Amino acid sequence: MIGSSLRPVVGRVADPLVNRLQAWGVTPDAVTATGTLGVVAASLGLFPRGHLFVGTLVISFFVLTDTLDGALARKRGTTSRFGAWLDSTCDRVADGAIFGGLALWFAGERDDDAMVAVTLLVLVASFVTSYAKARAEGLGLTCDVGIAERPERLIIVLVTAGFVGLGVSVVLLEAGLWLLAVLSVVTVAQRTREVRRQTSGAA
Repeated sequence: MIGSSLRPVVGRVADPLVNRLQAWGVTPDAVTATGTLGVVAASLGLFPRGHLFVGTLVISFFVLTDTLDGALARKRGTTSRFGAWLDSTCDRVADGAIFGGLALWFAGERDDDAMVAVTLLVLVASFVTSYAKARAEGLGLTCDVGIAERPERLIIVLVTAGFVGLGVSVVLLEAGLWLLAVLSVVTVAQRTREVRRQTSGAA
């Protein structure tokens, strides 16, 4: 998966910043909350108004903090179950803001009901994808399968939105969202099949 392959590289690049945050006494939870607030503000403040390129830059900057909170927690030796819960919960809030902001843009400036529906489908499917894994793990199962997880979704939507913000045809973003819709539904199906496989024959 893209996320697991890029995380070590991003971690090495971000290590000096993690050291600086530790020296300043910044907590991992503060990093998580700040990053989420930044994504929400940019998504709902810039995307609906059509500022796709600037919005993408700001969102991408704050999304990168997702790699800092965990690294900072490990550096400080303060990893906790609450921190893990907060990180996952804030990820859902950020995703909702990103796709919600695009849905508002399609509903307003673009007046495109079909793309509003596709964007919301991606949003709902992304939530179901995450919930399916969390629920499976709560039942003592594993559910790491899936063609499109959060890093893949973010890369596709932010890259296509950014290019459209630079003047590329909106068809690129529409194609990206249609692709995400298909990949997200397939991922939900893959996780459903995996849980079914692990529970088949169980009492």
